[in-house]
Amino acid sequence: MVSLDNINKAAQNLQGVSMHTPLQYNLQLSEEFGCNVYLKREDLQVVRSYKIRGAYNKISSLSDFEKQHGVVCASAGNHAQGVAYSCRKLNIKGTIFMPATTPSQKINQVKLFGKEHVDVMLVGDTFDDAYKASVNFCNSKGAAFVHPFDDEKVIAGQGTVAKEIVEDADFKIDFILVPIGGGGLAAGCVSYLSQTKPKIKIIGVEPEGAPSMKTSIANGFNTELKEIDKFVDGAAVKKVGDKTFEICKQKLSDIVLVPEGKVCTTILNLYNHQAIVVEPAGALTVASLNYLKDTLKGKNVVCVVSGSNNDIMRTEEIRERSLLFEGLKHFFVIRFPQRAGALKEFVGNVLGPNDDIVHFEYMKKNNRENGPALVGVEIRESRDLELLKDNLVKSGFQFEYLNKNDNLLQFLM
Repeated sequence: MVSLDNINKAAQNLQGVSMHTPLQYNLQLSEEFGCNVYLKREDLQVVRSYKIRGAYNKISSLSDFEKQHGVVCASAGNHAQGVAYSCRKLNIKGTIFMPATTPSQKINQVKLFGKEHVDVMLVGDTFDDAYKASVNFCNSKGAAFVHPFDDEKVIAGQGTVAKEIVEDADFKIDFILVPIGGGGLAAGCVSYLSQTKPKIKIIGVEPEGAPSMKTSIANGFNTELKEIDKFVDGAAVKKVGDKTFEICKQKLSDIVLVPEGKVCTTILNLYNHQAIVVEPAGALTVASLNYLKDTLKGKNVVCVVSGSNNDIMRTEEIRERSLLFEGLKHFFVIRFPQRAGALKEFVGNVLGPNDDIVHFEYMKKNNRENGPALVGVEIRESRDLELLKDNLVKSGFQFEYLNKNDNLLQFLM
């Protein structure tokens, strides 16, 4: 547990560096879920995520000797930006290791915030790959390592998020929902709240494809996952921190898992309906409201919106994942009869009035009777799928439905 004194010192340390972000009541979400929903807008931070808090608190606490030797970190993006900004602010040299799969928008932002004070090294496919490389570099150069989550100074800095929530709330808070990647934010928040407002329940939210904290708590020890879905890159780690695990296992009220497809739907809804831009990790807590309806009904709920560093190049993938999750986009292999008018028959007799062909790839084979085509169809309502399948059968088309084949879908996407 990080002491209350250290979190208060971090808050003083961050004055004039990190933004005291607003706590905003959200009418639309409140009406939708039957509770009072407030958003803690860490997406509005100077580096567009809460990570500046922990990074600056850690780096500024280093001795003059340590600062002269520079700092090293590993990050999927947001922590790297916090470190880069801190290095520039404190005039310290930093070397930042990032997975090669990191969205280019985040890489460019790191370089923008750090300028000549940072070098960016792209290594491996996951945070864990970049982390191992950064530790080796750190040991060889004698630089100070700035861990993205498993460090008491970093945890104390992240704990200032909870401090601000409590200070700004002129109402009784029942629940605070926090995203979990490595666990630094969750550990910092529960450290502060357990010592100041112990009646507030803190629920952690993880992506379904990377449930490292939930798995570890269920197992009773910090467990490294063999495989993870890396889509929610700001919260997808194979193993949480040892320090954060010890804190969270004692103090978290619960952990809920959110499917990546639901995260995508939430990103689109926040942008289209409320003009709020969030990254996948930043959408986790809002997405979790769907799975906590009964628990939260009639309560005062704070969702920590952790970041907005989303790469616009990912928009089509986000939309695709959302459509598949909501049951609005479907792929088939359809065997078309090798005769004139077969496609016209498909369009006229099989597709409904609101159905749209969004993918069609046909290859005529030597088979005289039929040839296969890969067909993607978007429908207006998920219940229209059964009608589409029935029409295929009635019209005599042989087909194979592909949406239940996850590996093949990932390939198509």
